[in-house]
Amino acid sequence: MRFTKVQGAGNDFVLVEASDMQRDWPSLAVAICDRHYGVGADGLLLLLPSHVADFRMRIFNPDGSESGACGNGLRCLVKHFVDRNSANLAGKELSKEISVETITGIRSAKVYKTPGKVIKIETAMGEPRIGNNDNPVAIGGREGRAVDIKSQMDYTIRVDSKELCVRLVSMGNPHAVCFYQGQVPDFPLSQLGPKVEQHKAFPNRINFEVARVISRGQVEARVWERGVGETLACGSGACAITVAARLLDYVDSKVDVKLPGGILSVEWDGVGEVFLSGPAETVFTGEWPD
Repeated sequence: MRFTKVQGAGNDFVLVEASDMQRDWPSLAVAICDRHYGVGADGLLLLLPSHVADFRMRIFNPDGSESGACGNGLRCLVKHFVDRNSANLAGKELSKEISVETITGIRSAKVYKTPGKVIKIETAMGEPRIGNNDNPVAIGGREGRAVDIKSQMDYTIRVDSKELCVRLVSMGNPHAVCFYQGQVPDFPLSQLGPKVEQHKAFPNRINFEVARVISRGQVEARVWERGVGETLACGSGACAITVAARLLDYVDSKVDVKLPGGILSVEWDGVGEVFLSGPAETVFTGEWPD
């Protein structure tokens, strides 16, 4: 089985043009994403045919679970699709919009090219959902429902005898954003990340971001991804951070989110869709034995 290794800001994936292949994709994700005995990746990306878009995307985490959204994976798939169809998409420095079918809906991506080279990919990540409508929260044994946006977004959990205030934002997958006053590299993410992910308050588990606002246009962050662990970057996480920070009036509508693997740029004016742009690169190709 042919595969392509791709990465966006250090968030790396094994990409397979699945077409009509029939595989046990969860089991394959566990094997192929293993960094010691497999190719090594933060996820398995599938490029599939679609009847409603240019192609269909599926993504499986290294633990075999399927993810509902992935900004970096989406961008990498779009770049791969454009590279493979460069003859049909040839042109001057004009944009070409690609539509992608995902399990959370149709996503669009605008590709900016110079002759023979993709210089930028901007993806529409959908409209954010605030609070526990898409992030089930167990309160007193039941899923809680808050009254207004602010009370929905803010939630406090206890981890290792510490209280963490997190902001709940869904970008098609659930996120808990914690704004931190200290230095982000010093935050004990490896210790607290898995405990937040699997906290009893989140019956479906959750992605956890720790972020520090540097200015109205820049945020520093690290991410613990559900089913993956700490990654060098997370596109949907960067979007969730920006949405939460914007609603708290910490930032303006355009934000650079600085992650260990690089910078992702997010734009959200407070209503409608969130837009994400950042790097997407092909690393190498290979053959996986069936």
